[in-house]
Amino acid sequence: MSTLVRTDPTTSPVLSTTAPNPRPFRLVRHSLALAKRSLIKTWRTPEALIDVTLQPVLFLIIFVYIFGGAVAGSTHDYLQFLLPGILAQTIATGSIAIGVNLNTDISKGIFDRFRSLPIPRSAPLVGAVLGDVVRYVIVTVSTLAIGYLMGFRIDTDPLRAIAGCLLAVLFALCLSWLPVLVSMKVRTPGAVQGLMFALIMPLSFASNVFVGADTLPGWMQAFVDVNPMTHLVASVRGLFLGTPLGSHVWWTLAWCAGFVAVFMPLALRAYRKRI
Repeated sequence: MSTLVRTDPTTSPVLSTTAPNPRPFRLVRHSLALAKRSLIKTWRTPEALIDVTLQPVLFLIIFVYIFGGAVAGSTHDYLQFLLPGILAQTIATGSIAIGVNLNTDISKGIFDRFRSLPIPRSAPLVGAVLGDVVRYVIVTVSTLAIGYLMGFRIDTDPLRAIAGCLLAVLFALCLSWLPVLVSMKVRTPGAVQGLMFALIMPLSFASNVFVGADTLPGWMQAFVDVNPMTHLVASVRGLFLGTPLGSHVWWTLAWCAGFVAVFMPLALRAYRKRI
């Protein structure tokens, strides 16, 4: 910015070419700083990770050993079929925590403190979403670990297995903008949790998570075919076990882009109105 300064009282003003302090990637830097805050908060409260560590263990044991023989005729065969679905379901439900945590922070006035800081208005939300990646990584690792102990084996190569894990984490990262939006619209953390479970559960059960999609009622097929959870599970199943992928990966990526394109602007708009 150019400013007029007087170098000597007896002379006329001259033009100074001092540039303002540049602030490249300001939103990125502040978002990463707040993401670090979320990671530290998670590290200091490990009990908050019980849902993403205990849920896959319970679901795998219950469904494999109680329903496996009846559904697939073999607990091992059902474990091979079920684990990618449990991973997708757990990682989707794990995204609910970000909405609960944000609503709690708002009720405690923490976001009022953020507002007083010289940071972009959207940095606290973007930082919270980025910081929650650690939860999704923990879900993936814990699900695969308990699955291996129970006898699950990946039939493809390590690169495809890693691609399946990354696709699941990306899905949860993009889907997390939905609970962020809900947290800005409702008043209590309990309301966030209740509403999100009401949205996530139909996506989980009306899909191919627990049984093949072709075994579901015909009237449900139209929903199952477009259900984002169906495409994610089929993609992870294909990358882990070598089953036909078809266009499921592309549909999953399209749903991820759709979640961000729709829910992120709405969440930021709701945040600016509320805070």
